[in-house]
Amino acid sequence: MNELAITLDTQNGVYLYEQIYQYIKNEIIEGKFRSGERLPSTRALAEHLQIARSTVELAYEQLVSEGYIESRPYKGYFVCPIEEMYHLEHQKTITKEEVKMENSYLYDLTPNGIEMKAFPFSTWKKITKNVLAEKQRDIFELGHPKGDIQFRNTICRYLHSFRGVSCEPEQIIVGAGNDYLLLLLGKILGENQKVAMENATYQRAKRIFVTSGYDIISLPMDKNGMSIEHLKNSQANIAYIMPSHQFPTGVVMPIGRRMELLKWAAEKEKRYLIEDDYDSEFRYKGKPIPALQASDKKEKVIYMGTFSKSIAPAIRVSFMVLPKPLLKNYEENAGFLSSTVSRIDQAILNEFIAAGHYERYLNKMRKIYRSKHDCLLEALKPFSHRFQISGENAGLHIVLSAKENKVTEEQLVEKAALAKVKVYGMSNYETRCEKEALSEKNKKNQAKILIGYAGLSEKEIEDALSILERAWA
Repeated sequence: MNELAITLDTQNGVYLYEQIYQYIKNEIIEGKFRSGERLPSTRALAEHLQIARSTVELAYEQLVSEGYIESRPYKGYFVCPIEEMYHLEHQKTITKEEVKMENSYLYDLTPNGIEMKAFPFSTWKKITKNVLAEKQRDIFELGHPKGDIQFRNTICRYLHSFRGVSCEPEQIIVGAGNDYLLLLLGKILGENQKVAMENATYQRAKRIFVTSGYDIISLPMDKNGMSIEHLKNSQANIAYIMPSHQFPTGVVMPIGRRMELLKWAAEKEKRYLIEDDYDSEFRYKGKPIPALQASDKKEKVIYMGTFSKSIAPAIRVSFMVLPKPLLKNYEENAGFLSSTVSRIDQAILNEFIAAGHYERYLNKMRKIYRSKHDCLLEALKPFSHRFQISGENAGLHIVLSAKENKVTEEQLVEKAALAKVKVYGMSNYETRCEKEALSEKNKKNQAKILIGYAGLSEKEIEDALSILERAWA
């Protein structure tokens, strides 16, 4: 196979690499590409589509990370066995109306979007070429289970300089995304754990904890984050928090609450705090807030970070900093597991950070996101008489809370959808049982909507908000 029958649309606002990724993924799921079938090389496909080779590489990397295709050294890219996935994908019945609605959105205000147009493709390509030329054979050998020592050293320096985190390379474990690291943490901490999580929270983390056999205790939040009073009255021995920018509420936890959490954790031997520092790089008001781990003197904080949000979704590289008392648990229960991140990817990212490219890229993205952030707040001024804005000082989304109870979250989402704008209700981040328990109360509570802006241009932000203003009038 040398070509793909794909037509790229440069006017629809969807990145070219995403169009390539989605086309190949759909062809595989529908069985049009057979297991073991060879895909065109990145060079051949780039020439066929008349686009940069790095764009095709980014699409292929995402497909590899999700298991749709595999890369065979010196041979190319091949379709993975997908029979089971094919059947699972087709077990879900989707109505024609749902398909029509999903494809008809003009703007998707997802809180998970990021800007990719500014990504330094040429720099990344150059580093990749240099790494493959210089490392030669040793880079294809099996590396350390925790990740290459040079990369872990670089992460240590980065965390100390930018997040105030104090750690040693032996405490760092590199993994292919936070999902894997949370599953690994389940092995390290052992079974029968009770985990306190905020309501609402990051649902994927909650599902992973449930998969690990943990009991989940959902605790209410106040303006400062997780309620300490409820945490003390719970039976939890672990608390999962996002102090720098809570998802989805956007709350930035003040130092007083942080100290209360550290004190709670220090009261008993096997209590720990899991700090998910997923987007701390982006803050727009005041000085950067150090990580909670930077204030931890009792070895109680398990720190987690990722490069997927700050660089690109396809960069499936995350890291976890374990307190030293847990290192023995890691060696006994999970030390035999190989690293899930390619040594090639580690070497590329290591050079990207060590050479200063990452810092320059972050500075550039902060300016871009701040401009979009200010554009969004300006476009939201006509909403101020009906909605309260929160979570606007950090991260890549804000929260709109209706000042009156005359409208429900469902009504706002439906009216936006009819106007071809996709928005996300706060209830999406609560478990099913919580939704049912709150179903009656929601009629009286504030309707809350998440508005993400990172993946849109400033013109698209203005247009989307203008449509919402009319739809919600």
